Amino acid sequence: MLRVHMAGSTETATEHAADNGHEHRSRWPLIAAIGAASLYLGVGLVFVGLDLVPSVVPVVLGGAGAVGLLAGLAGWANEAFIADYVRNRRDSDSDLYATTMILFLVSDVATFSAGFVYYAFIRTGSWPPAHLPPLLGSLVVINTALLLASSVTLHYGHEALERGNRQRFLGLLGVTLALGVVFLAGQVYEYYEFVAVEGFSIGSGAFGSAFYGLTGLHGLHVALGVLLLAIAFARALRGHYAPERDTAIRTTSLYWHFVDLVWVFLVVVLYVGAAL
Repeated sequence: MLRVHMAGSTETATEHAADNGHEHRSRWPLIAAIGAASLYLGVGLVFVGLDLVPSVVPVVLGGAGAVGLLAGLAGWANEAFIADYVRNRRDSDSDLYATTMILFLVSDVATFSAGFVYYAFIRTGSWPPAHLPPLLGSLVVINTALLLASSVTLHYGHEALERGNRQRFLGLLGVTLALGVVFLAGQVYEYYEFVAVEGFSIGSGAFGSAFYGLTGLHGLHVALGVLLLAIAFARALRGHYAPERDTAIRTTSLYWHFVDLVWVFLVVVLYVGAAL
């Protein structure tokens, strides 16, 4: 009887510790990481490995990776933010998840840094490339203005939430989401102009691979950010947020401001730098 009681007490204590946030295990980050690795491998094989493997291999790897990445991120977000709110009507540990997001962004810096290092090696060779279209035009200026404006609207939207102004928060969050969508549309149009009109594609030498690799990676991050904003906006419409319940908005803001900062650096180095 004593053994059963002790076992039951231990189990209860463990569950209590987990509920209080002292112990938490999740499979979703691992699923997302495996999905991202498979997606990157599939995309890489499309450009450099089609002579090594059947063409179906990168398609399967990329498709499965995309599904795994999205499923992992969705499960992770649900577990971290939504499920706890639905179950307990309370917010998650804001400081814990904000710190986790910062650590993720620090690791993400390494991903972008690899691309910038590759570009730096290209610049040490003969320059400019044989076929270099005019990169710095009105479209990139407009896109940059849109993305910077979205950071401003998200910042003041979060401030409105903290002050209890729900209508202003909803309006500014909706504007941020719309600006993110328009930015993605602008980047797609830019790609069309470069490929269809200028004949500048990812196969246009080392610079083409660097340009589309870096801007495409950033575009993927923006797309994920737009997804996070869309989820946040849908939850905001249902009244899930309050001044004391803003963890998801806080972490999403950190991610979105990081994406904006990377874009500014990318424009200075890649668009402006290419013209020098």
